[in-house]
Amino acid sequence: MDVVDGEMKIEKEYDQGFRVEHEGDDHQGRLPESSKIKKKKQKMATRCDQRYTTPTPTPLDLPIKFKKRIRDLGGSDIALIIQKCLFKTDVSFGHNRLSIPLNQIRQTFLTPQETEFLNSGNNEKKCSEMEVMLIEPSLRRDTISLRKWEMKKASGSATSMYVLVGKWNSVAWRNALREDETVQLWSFRINSKLCLALVKRRAKSNGYFIEF
Repeated sequence: MDVVDGEMKIEKEYDQGFRVEHEGDDHQGRLPESSKIKKKKQKMATRCDQRYTTPTPTPLDLPIKFKKRIRDLGGSDIALIIQKCLFKTDVSFGHNRLSIPLNQIRQTFLTPQETEFLNSGNNEKKCSEMEVMLIEPSLRRDTISLRKWEMKKASGSATSMYVLVGKWNSVAWRNALREDETVQLWSFRINSKLCLALVKRRAKSNGYFIEF
């Protein structure tokens, strides 16, 4: 290696878009600005908005403490209705409702008679509702109203969804529900009567979901 005035000469090389500086045996590589911008754009393009997806926990099961609570109440026929990421409107005091979009429901949880009853309403201001027992994330029990809404769009089409209303603000406040949190809503039956359980979930690095 050449030496000029007693100091090491820094040799600069450009190879495949990387700038490498050598000084003795030390070296450090850095991306040029153009490559950094391209890499950032690719990362942004592949980022998924989790609010619009329904991640699947592994394993997909109701936490043991909820199973015990349901069993102690004489419940059976446990089924997962929906897993969703909470939207701002789900925890907004002004909206006072949890939305359950029909296209995200995993399996039928209503009897034909219950479905017909909820379908008898014609809009969100005048609609039929069912009072159901809800086990909250804290395991507290309360009653809440289940309705079906037909939400009109500007295009003239409508989107159907079930909603939990009535005491929803109290449920959200007591259990510190926050926007972007993942929750699961489960159904079960006590003497054939519909009941619900709400579970808060969070993701772990290994892809599993845990209740907290």
